[in-house]
Amino acid sequence: MSGLENPSPRGRPRTLITDKVLDATIDAYWRSDPSDVSVNTVCKLAGVSKPSLYRAFGSEDGLTLAALDRYAERVLPEIFGMLQNGQTMHETLDALIDFASEDPRMETGCLFYKMRAGKHRLGPKTRVRVEEINAAAQAAYATFLNAYWYCETQAWPAYMTIEVAANYLGEQIALAITQRASGEGKAQIRDMLRLALSVFSRP
Repeated sequence: MSGLENPSPRGRPRTLITDKVLDATIDAYWRSDPSDVSVNTVCKLAGVSKPSLYRAFGSEDGLTLAALDRYAERVLPEIFGMLQNGQTMHETLDALIDFASEDPRMETGCLFYKMRAGKHRLGPKTRVRVEEINAAAQAAYATFLNAYWYCETQAWPAYMTIEVAANYLGEQIALAITQRASGEGKAQIRDMLRLALSVFSRP
């Protein structure tokens, strides 16, 4: 997509079109289900023509992929940062609970989790990126847990591996954010998430 920085045929930098379209797309996807947002809707919201959009992104799959990448650049580093900030396990878990239950951007859910849930309706390039991001998130959760795994062995049931625990932790965060999008109260979500993550507490 390096060609987006070249001027459009009308002399308008394509980066301006790209940014405008991506902002509109991310906002629409975030507020709804990505599969329910048509290219025509994005064009109307962004105030661009369909030919301009396709020149910039190549296809609807290209648009969705670019929107996911832009979203990932804005949100995912914050989550990864929480996992890598060197705090204690419980301080980090509290930070994740705060993010899932209180972050105002998650009021209508997480764009990535929405795409993951409906990945069978996405284009092939976007599906691949969803899997890549999901794998990176799981690896980050596993790395975080691994730092405490052997020094707090008594905290873990014998059947729980790091991989299982990382998947469980990620899915609980995803569920909490999905519940926010469904209209559940923040206090209830916080209490349920604390209960769910109490498995990581020492007896």
